[in-house]
Amino acid sequence: MDNSNQANSYHEKIQQVMDEVGKIVVGQDYMVNRLLIGLFTQGHILLEGVPGLAKTLTVNTLAKVLRLDFKRIQFTPDLLPADVIGTMIYNQQKAEFEVKKGPVFANLVLADEINRSPAKVQAALLEAMQEKQVTIGEETFKLQKPFFVLATQNPVDQEGTYPLPEAQMDRFMMKVYVDYPTKDHELEVMRRMANMSFHEEVKPVLEVQDIMDIREQINQVKISESLEKYIIELVFATRYPGEYGLEEEAKYIEFGVSPRASINMNLAAKATAFFQGRNYVLPEDVKEVAVDVLNHRIMVNYEAEADSVTTRDIVNQILVKVPISN
Repeated sequence: MDNSNQANSYHEKIQQVMDEVGKIVVGQDYMVNRLLIGLFTQGHILLEGVPGLAKTLTVNTLAKVLRLDFKRIQFTPDLLPADVIGTMIYNQQKAEFEVKKGPVFANLVLADEINRSPAKVQAALLEAMQEKQVTIGEETFKLQKPFFVLATQNPVDQEGTYPLPEAQMDRFMMKVYVDYPTKDHELEVMRRMANMSFHEEVKPVLEVQDIMDIREQINQVKISESLEKYIIELVFATRYPGEYGLEEEAKYIEFGVSPRASINMNLAAKATAFFQGRNYVLPEDVKEVAVDVLNHRIMVNYEAEADSVTTRDIVNQILVKVPISN
């Protein structure tokens, strides 16, 4: 199969993945799209939304459709780092210590309500995300490929939450806000879930090797020098907003984004182009992913909070003010 035929085959399979997940989860195509971007570009995704919006159900269903080894970690205030990565246990029969691997040893790890646990537990998972390996005792273990972390968190103003530190937030490729469903979608959810005999099976669509092949296909998507420069301008506008005619937004920004933002925007734009059936990136692809890539990396001050200005508001203004490079 030549490269273009293979790409077309994968475009169809990606649509099949969306369709299969849609059998179980109603109205969350945007969330599934973001999860697939992360999976196919080796990025991790953070979802934020109030409880009950099918975040966990979506990830569980996606794991089945992708035929991935899936583990769920419920983050609670009493969780320990060893509960995430594993620990050494004593085997009385052998009279020696053995490694007991934790749930982080899976292809797809769901860190449910990650901000319900203290920083040391969050750090244990986030280190594994960054290094793609875990050290237990004196042994270091490589994590499985692909390795993808999806974390969910409740809005930080809810009771009993521990906000993720800035450096740890930066390790997530995207932070995606999950909103309430539309009236039509909620009607469909209610009908399905109020029907106690409702039972829908999903079919696996992709194998691990397919995921690796799609990653290579996305890697070959072309991005022009002018769009590369556009991404850099967007990033620099968060650091030096006054130079881009963003004086109003400048008073709210404490710190701009790190270089991880430009890398992840490039990758996410390529994935978006590939999902659209193109082997080249358009300006719309960059704009499509900019808010989710940048919103959790901009640090705002108390004045922004007082004026109810969000980082998403700031990114949207940056997209309006920053022109595309020629």
